[in-house]
Amino acid sequence: MSNFEESIYKLVVETSTNLPADVRRTIAAAKAAEDSATRAGLSLSTIVQNIEMAECNVSPICQDTGMPTFIVHTPVGANQIIMRREIQQAVARATKDGKLRTNSVDSLTGANTGDNLGPGTPVIHFEQWEKDEVDVRLILKGGGCENKNIQYSLPMEIEGLGKAGRDLDGIRKCIMHAVYQAQGQGCSAGFIGVGIGGDRTSGYELAKQQLFRHVEDVNPIPELAKLEDYVLENANKLGIGTMGFGGNVTLLGCKVGVMNRLPASFFVSVAYNCWAYRRQGVLLDGSSHEIKEWIYESGSNHPMNAFEETASAAAEKAIGEGRREVVLTAPVTEEQIRSLRVGDVVILNGEMHTGRDALHKHLMDHDAPIDLNGGVIYHCGPVMLKDEEGWHVKAFGPTTSIREEPYQGEIMKKFGIRAVIGKGGMGPKTLAALKEHGGVYLNAVGGAAQYYAECVKKVNGVDLLEFGIPEAMWHLQVEGFAAVVTMDSHGNSLHAEVERDSKEKLTQFKDPVFA
Repeated sequence: MSNFEESIYKLVVETSTNLPADVRRTIAAAKAAEDSATRAGLSLSTIVQNIEMAECNVSPICQDTGMPTFIVHTPVGANQIIMRREIQQAVARATKDGKLRTNSVDSLTGANTGDNLGPGTPVIHFEQWEKDEVDVRLILKGGGCENKNIQYSLPMEIEGLGKAGRDLDGIRKCIMHAVYQAQGQGCSAGFIGVGIGGDRTSGYELAKQQLFRHVEDVNPIPELAKLEDYVLENANKLGIGTMGFGGNVTLLGCKVGVMNRLPASFFVSVAYNCWAYRRQGVLLDGSSHEIKEWIYESGSNHPMNAFEETASAAAEKAIGEGRREVVLTAPVTEEQIRSLRVGDVVILNGEMHTGRDALHKHLMDHDAPIDLNGGVIYHCGPVMLKDEEGWHVKAFGPTTSIREEPYQGEIMKKFGIRAVIGKGGMGPKTLAALKEHGGVYLNAVGGAAQYYAECVKKVNGVDLLEFGIPEAMWHLQVEGFAAVVTMDSHGNSLHAEVERDSKEKLTQFKDPVFA
């Protein structure tokens, strides 16, 4: 293995498993701004604990390790063909070692390549520069937050904010709406990169490039520095909060860039990133390709547990202040489910079954491979490794549930499923089915892949492995799996409530700010 490939492998592992210090400081400040007894406070305590666990275990912070995207600056004359091949080899090795989830899927057949390689994956951008060193930066941006990216074409009418023109105030309205529309589905509290101008493609590229900036930097363009400060302050007045549970902290960072455009076009592109803000970089010696320095300060220099209470301590405080905790063992009965109310903390024991997009589509037209009556479905695509002793769970956080909205209610009634676990909530079709059938939606903490992996005591088996590891149906024995009831069998939805409230609050930002 060449020094370059080894350095890239180290970069991938560090990016996936150890959040940089600037991100940690920002999350710590968010935790301090929330009451630890609230749902948002409890979630932030879980997030903090998960960050520490990922570093200690050298395992993925979040099970969705996203689309690996590299930006590589090379000296003139560097062989980019070899570099590309060795980056691919490093990605495949990191995938085999369980540092990345198998995320590269054929768009026509749905087949998973199993090594994160394939047409378009990983994404690698090369640029030359007049320096001797090689600068390689990597961002791992998961699908849940990638799906909340949004692009605006000005002038336009924006929901809750009215007319947005081709000026700084119109841009402001676009960004505020981008935060609102993400709700909790992008694993808030999050970070956003904004690209002003360009075309449809370059605008999104500019937005994602902003995510490589340091969290604590200041925009060199005064108008944009003012805009970034405004958005960061006022987006946190929307009340969306961590995981969309409501709260004081909805946005952790806002970075804005600008480029020229065509006279006929005015795009504002927003790249949303979850709290698991995984980006890192290395500066390599131009000759040896060994690592000279890391671009972002290591998270190891900023331990979270030095000043943060654990998730279990926060949960005890929450229970002590009146939040109800209910322990359930799967399979569960309709009577048990009907007794739950929005806001209850459920501690789940017993067997659960993972199910994502491919499984839900499959179950609409086929029988389930096992009896699901009274069962629990977990919207999760885990990171799994197999050795001579069998399968092991390396990361086990929830995926965004709203993708299953077309299927979920029918599948619950068809197979007698009583509980669904995921993140971000579901829509009116599922809510109606929960009420009719006697079901419940439990919101786990998005991105907390190590925290939940600790709850898995045994892998009981797997079905439909031909769908690929993330999409297969895993049967897992869990103990102490904690989640919050956010949709109950009585027609109540915390997600709908927070969305209504935040939409009302959004309207206060209609009037011009930047004259």
